[in-house]
Amino acid sequence: MIYIYNDYGGTHTTSLAAALHLNILKPSNHYSKEEILSVPFFNKLTKEDFGKLVFHGRDTDGHPVYTLGRKSNKLVVPALKEFSMVFLNRYQIEERVIFSNTSPTVPLLMSLGGFFSRGLKMDSIGVPLLIKGAQQCINNIHQLVEHTKQSAHFSTDDNILILNNEQYKK
Repeated sequence: MIYIYNDYGGTHTTSLAAALHLNILKPSNHYSKEEILSVPFFNKLTKEDFGKLVFHGRDTDGHPVYTLGRKSNKLVVPALKEFSMVFLNRYQIEERVIFSNTSPTVPLLMSLGGFFSRGLKMDSIGVPLLIKGAQQCINNIHQLVEHTKQSAHFSTDDNILILNNEQYKK
């Protein structure tokens, strides 16, 4: 299995999801500023990273975990699904690819924080908003990650699974 957590920027909720998936962040009801800022790639990616698959590590079952910033382009994941299907079929690879959208978990504070920090390079305003936003949505992200892992193990005929995760909308 290959897990790909995706959203607009690919550096906040996706990085938190990858960290929870990989047990870098242990499940908790509250994370400190330091814990959040120490998450790999959290608030570190730039516009040059949009559209790139960022490898975060392998989970306890050996499955690779990636993140993807897709901007507002709704065609990126369907295009990647089609490419994955062609690739898997062409080379007769038995692999499952899971695309899990973290966008529904993003609270307003995190959107504003990302805009100030990544968009305007104003970390003094953006980072505190990002921390509050992360603290606000971390439980939803944890539930999303658990749902993603469980969904990946249900047998289906399709090797490509796209989870929109609208049930996690704030």
